[in-house]
Amino acid sequence: MTSKVFGLIKEEADRQKYGLEMIPSENYVSKDVLKALGSILTNKYSEGHPGARYYGGNEVIDKIERYAQSLANKLFGTAHAIVQPHSGSPANLAVALELAGPGGTTLGQSLTAGGHLTFGAAASWTGRLFNAIQYGVDPKTWKIDLDEVRSLAKKHKPKFIWVGTTAYPFQIDYKPFAEIADEVGCFLVADTSHISGLIVTGYHPSPVPYVHVITTTTHKTLRGPRGAMILITKKGLDKDPELAKRLEKSVMPGLQGGPHDHQTAAIAVMLEEALRPSFKNYIGQVVKNAKMLAEELGSVSEVHLVLLSLTHLGYGLGYQTQYALEEAGITVNKNTIPGEPASAFYPSGIRLGSPALTTRGIKEKDMVKIASWIRKVLEEVKGHDLPKEQEKRKEFLKSYRQLVHNNKTLKDIRAEVEKFAGKFPVPAVQ
Repeated sequence: MTSKVFGLIKEEADRQKYGLEMIPSENYVSKDVLKALGSILTNKYSEGHPGARYYGGNEVIDKIERYAQSLANKLFGTAHAIVQPHSGSPANLAVALELAGPGGTTLGQSLTAGGHLTFGAAASWTGRLFNAIQYGVDPKTWKIDLDEVRSLAKKHKPKFIWVGTTAYPFQIDYKPFAEIADEVGCFLVADTSHISGLIVTGYHPSPVPYVHVITTTTHKTLRGPRGAMILITKKGLDKDPELAKRLEKSVMPGLQGGPHDHQTAAIAVMLEEALRPSFKNYIGQVVKNAKMLAEELGSVSEVHLVLLSLTHLGYGLGYQTQYALEEAGITVNKNTIPGEPASAFYPSGIRLGSPALTTRGIKEKDMVKIASWIRKVLEEVKGHDLPKEQEKRKEFLKSYRQLVHNNKTLKDIRAEVEKFAGKFPVPAVQ
């Protein structure tokens, strides 16, 4: 008897094939990455680290993990690599717990300013386990306020500073962050999850000369499986020769048991692919496509994503826009904007990106077409402001969803999108 799950996977394959995936933290992996991820390596248990496992039978697993580590160091130019973290948030937590300790002071970019949950947001355990101080961006330029970072670092003396973003359309200058961290004597940790692909191909400045530790997911611009890595730089080892061992122990046994060996192998395949010249060409197109998308939507992008404010169209329109675009076959995510006037759950912006579409072979001229569809959808959303009274929102959203579902313009756009998207291949999707 065939599992119901496989029918649902086919349903998802159709969604991916005939829709436009524009969430900047999503991408498509290669067939080879999928082969490793779905391999017999999932059968093995390998608690511990290479050469020091708690279980037997890990001779081959050790070779795979060491190979992945060597590829990561070669790609990034780092001194030591840890490839066992199951995903990005646990990797960040492992670093924070080791460098700051429970109750220790950390300094990171706030969620509403484009930072990550794990940088000390109130909704995250990192906002409760640590004395988490948050810095923001200039409300006019949306760029990181380095004067605020320096002032907060001097005042609170953090154990380490996070430098990294999830909804920030500009390049990051790591040098002034390093100067601040060195001045207060703390560690500097770069979370490059979103921009790692850009960094290793030279389309974004590298943090390696300036930071002590790098964390990154492997499934965004790197086009790998869902996983994470912690990388230690030479500067990090110069500051603390035991830093690599400390962070290894923080991952395991500190937070995790056995690593996902099939995931480690898939990361190794991804790293091999990222070292090829074709990957640099791919990232170059990612940046071009994001820039074109931003220009067509009246915004700006120096990286792979666009953060689009909707305040000129009305109040709290992020959710409504995301829902309407999804009805039209275009997937984005609602997102807060700096100085968010509405709320985190019903924010005033959307976040769009080019990595997944670029993997499918989409170029600048195609982004112009996609942007035209997005503009048409925005016209349909305009005027459907979020009620400021909490008690009115449930009924408003219910009627809005019904209205959108029956909207002829959105239905027409969806038909065009499906015809357009169907022409572009999705790796491993027939």
